[in-house]
Amino acid sequence: MTVVPQVPTDSKGTVALTTLGCARNDVDSDELRARLVAEGWTVTDDETAADVVVVNTCGFVASAKKDSIDTVLQAADHAPVIVAGCMAERYGADLAAELPEAAAVIGFDAYERVSQIVSGVLDGQVIESHTPSDRRLLLPLTPVDRSIDGTPGTAGLARTVDGPLVAVKLASGCDRRCSFCAIPSFRGAFSSRRPSDVLHEVRQVVAQGAKEVLLVSENSTSYGKDLGDLRLLETLLSEIGQTPGLVRARVNYLQPAEMRPSLEQVIAQTPGIAPYFDLSFQHAEPRVLRRMRRFGGIDDFLALLQRIRLLNPLAGARSNVIVGFPGETQSDLDILADFIAEAGLDAIGVFGYSDEEGTEAVNLPDHLSENEIADRVHHISALVDECVLQRAEDRVGEQIRVLIESIDEGIVGRAEHQGPEDSVTIVQGLGAGTQIGIGDTVVAVVTHTDGPDLVANVL
Repeated sequence: MTVVPQVPTDSKGTVALTTLGCARNDVDSDELRARLVAEGWTVTDDETAADVVVVNTCGFVASAKKDSIDTVLQAADHAPVIVAGCMAERYGADLAAELPEAAAVIGFDAYERVSQIVSGVLDGQVIESHTPSDRRLLLPLTPVDRSIDGTPGTAGLARTVDGPLVAVKLASGCDRRCSFCAIPSFRGAFSSRRPSDVLHEVRQVVAQGAKEVLLVSENSTSYGKDLGDLRLLETLLSEIGQTPGLVRARVNYLQPAEMRPSLEQVIAQTPGIAPYFDLSFQHAEPRVLRRMRRFGGIDDFLALLQRIRLLNPLAGARSNVIVGFPGETQSDLDILADFIAEAGLDAIGVFGYSDEEGTEAVNLPDHLSENEIADRVHHISALVDECVLQRAEDRVGEQIRVLIESIDEGIVGRAEHQGPEDSVTIVQGLGAGTQIGIGDTVVAVVTHTDGPDLVANVL
């Protein structure tokens, strides 16, 4: 998301905000941006034009941590750098000691003081580094309990809507204990936002021009369980789908083990809700999944996808998989490959296993070598590329509704089955003189593919 700074005459200075990782970090960056703007700072994404750079880091896997560190080092060539985000929350003072290029390392709880911290960095003050703790013991996790409506008792933050897609936080934290994942330790226990707050924020960003809302959390299928209603997400989605001016809402990160028929039906068939299933399968071999402290297997997952497609044959589905998990055999890998070949997923992320400090998997026996993991990633990634291309070709002839996101070099957008990190649709066949802009929607028929992307003619 590109932010074009509007420089006020009384600006305190310019802060560049760089965001890495997932859509959950995008929402956190929106909060940082809103707090800085409210305090009189100009916010940009151009590090070379900034007095201070804030890097919102990702700390999920080894490759993400490397990207975060590389980004901090690069930014430090231009201006003092404040390190925020998951990596800063997770490692705190240890990260500061290993990364002297950082002017400050701050945790989630410091976000409400970000303006003061930026001023301190510019004044040459020594900012005390964040001291990590197990956030599963803390509720609520900031910034879950956040409001943007300016009502008494809230921060009165104003969201910046500068494109058709806006992410809205549904919940934060996670109560599951996957053996490979450290996220609960630094994101905290699962905590749902109040449905009234979510609905209000959706209505506000749509009123400001958003056309698609991406509902984000660490585990959206758990929404409402801490509020006493295990089916609260179904009710909330039905209400969100009726928001005037909203083209569609999309739900991020669904836990397959927590899917239920009522939720499958609401996502697949509710007007205003994209029939899109972001399902975190992670693997398909039951024994490997048990070692991951997860549930299900190839038969369960294929049956889930079949139920979804019976409800809506055009529904989209994406997932992530981890290969090279400790104890994974060649037979296990073959079962994962069989699942990928049969599942018909529109997009798949492939990650090689890496040890994460403080997780159960670190102490599991039968770790694979880095070279073996890399070979398996290469093998599965090649299969994924082939299967995603086939899935795109299978959509030739489908009628789709495309939300336009770019008109710079051709008209490009996304259909309901295409998430923000997936493929896109190239729109053709508009009549001469037809006026179309970003945020408009068109109905088109898929005529062919361009790699994993679709090419569609407007009806």
